Amino acid sequence: MTTRPIETWLTDMDGVLVHEEVPIPGAQEFISALQSSGRRFLVLTNNSIFTPRDLRARLLGSGIDVPEDAIWTSALATAQFLDDQRPHGTAYVVGEAGLTTALHDIGYVMTDRDPDYVVLGETRTYSFEAITRAIRLVDGGARFIATNPDVSGPSQQGMLPATGSVAALISTATGRQPYFIGKPNPLMMRSALNRLEAHSETTVMVGDRMDTDIISGLEAGLRTILVTTGSTRPEQVATFPYRPTRVVDSVADLLELVEPATA
Repeated sequence: MTTRPIETWLTDMDGVLVHEEVPIPGAQEFISALQSSGRRFLVLTNNSIFTPRDLRARLLGSGIDVPEDAIWTSALATAQFLDDQRPHGTAYVVGEAGLTTALHDIGYVMTDRDPDYVVLGETRTYSFEAITRAIRLVDGGARFIATNPDVSGPSQQGMLPATGSVAALISTATGRQPYFIGKPNPLMMRSALNRLEAHSETTVMVGDRMDTDIISGLEAGLRTILVTTGSTRPEQVATFPYRPTRVVDSVADLLELVEPATA
C-alpha cells in the first residue's frame, strides 16, 4: 500500500459501512475521516432501488453522514452508460425510483412501445405482467440491460430474489443475455473514477465481497482492500485465484491510511 499515496477512495456500502441499517463499528469514524481529510470519495452500491438522496437519508439514520453527491449507484452507472451509448433514447424499465429518476435525468423517455432498451433493475414488487412485457420486448429486438447481476438480496424476512434472478428468467424465455452494468463489471468502477476525475493508480476500492468488489476493483486497475465484516470470510480469500492488496477486519483499521489532501 506504499507505492503511491491514496488520493481517492471508493467504498462499498452494505457489509462495509452498514448491515441493513445498523452501522458497522468504525464506519462513522471512517467517513468522517474522509470528509475531514479533503480526499475525494464515493460510496458505491449495486442497489438501484433508491436515489442518492434516499440513500443519504438512510445512512444518516444510521449515524453515517455521506453527502448525496458522494453516493454512486448501479442505476446512475447504468444511466451514464446508456447516455454514452445512445443519448436521448427510450427504455422500458422494470425498477423503482432510483433507476427511473436516473434515466429521466439523462433525458430518456420511458415507454413500452418499441423501446431502444429494456432496463431491468431492483424492485420489491416484480410483477408477472411487467416481466412478461419485458420478455416480449426483448424477444422483439429491444436491447437488454440489467443494473447488476446480484441474484438475491437480504430482508428482515429472509432472502429475496434480485435483479440477476429475474434477468435469468427473461434470458431463459428469450435466449438473450443482458449486459450487466454494476459490480463485478469494472465499468462501474470506471464510471465512478470518471465522476471523480480520479486516476486508478492513486485510488483504492474497499469492499466486503471478493466476487464483486475486489474483482471489479482489480480489473479496473485499483488497489483493493477487503474488509471481513460482510460476505467473504477470511478463510475464503485463499480459495479465489486473485487476491486483494490488503485484508483487514473492518474499516476501523483504515483510519491510519486516510491522510489529509495536499493543497
